[in-house]
Amino acid sequence: MRSGRFTVDPGTRALLHDLGIPVSRVLRRAELPPGILADGPVTMTVEEYYRFWEATDAEAADPDLAARLGHALSVEAFNPPFFAALCSANLRTAAERIAAFKPLIGPLILDITADRRGLTLAVRWPEGPPPPPLLVAGELAFWVALARIGTRHEIHATRVTMRRPPAYSATTTSYFGTTIGRGRADTIMFSAEDAARPFLTEDASMWAFFAPELRRRLSELEASATTVDRVRAALHERLPAGESSINAVAAQLVLSPRTLQRQLQAEGTSYQAVLAGTRTELARRYLTDRNLTIAQIAYLLAYEDTNSFYRAFRSWTGTTPEATRELQS
Repeated sequence: MRSGRFTVDPGTRALLHDLGIPVSRVLRRAELPPGILADGPVTMTVEEYYRFWEATDAEAADPDLAARLGHALSVEAFNPPFFAALCSANLRTAAERIAAFKPLIGPLILDITADRRGLTLAVRWPEGPPPPPLLVAGELAFWVALARIGTRHEIHATRVTMRRPPAYSATTTSYFGTTIGRGRADTIMFSAEDAARPFLTEDASMWAFFAPELRRRLSELEASATTVDRVRAALHERLPAGESSINAVAAQLVLSPRTLQRQLQAEGTSYQAVLAGTRTELARRYLTDRNLTIAQIAYLLAYEDTNSFYRAFRSWTGTTPEATRELQS
């Protein structure tokens, strides 16, 4: 696996709240910092991530939790790979896109098999201890939720298997449309008809907008990830949320600000230099999209106002955003 860490989306906190599971108690049971989910996306080691889901399962004490997770998923649980999947033409295309960008979410591999019988998705987990059953069941339930959100049809799986299936649950069986059987792999299968059913959320223009950035982030991940690379990747997520501070980025990387700054200094740079370079790169990219106004670009780069963005851009380039946009046209 290229990455040994899982990214926990900020929507996870709201998801647990909607399910009536106290986040503070989950974190305490999992022996994780109490504020780890308070400031946006964070990354966890495989061990921490598994502990988090084991603690969630223990706190809920609900045999129907996997089905409830699937029902609770919505477009509001936004992350770029998920949104890119919803922009797809159908479930098969969505699966291919998610498989390509799965490393951005965690050290997982998604194997896809499509034939006359249908579409089969198999999840391969990191080597070592097996994943918690709730995590596996939730991962499989995600595909049912995605299919239903995209098609607006009550899609069911035709077959579901797990290496460590949970105890029988009528609610979970009803959600999937079939019982979870024991198998040599964690898989879910859909009929060929449902795999090809059009997504009403298809949006080619949004996919064209997101795809280059997702590919860039994937390339960063596949390279030997330096601290600078990790900070840049974190800033790509934090800046649109209005966060540009070293404290926010350090929290996402599960480092103290002092340690983060020390690691950057060891690589011959500083946090402010990486921040300025990332903003410059993003600003030039955003300026190529004429649908984005200068004010919107300033917002996406976490500036308090447009004037601050103008001053910073002139200091980077010696010219104005409008002049740069005209040169790029």
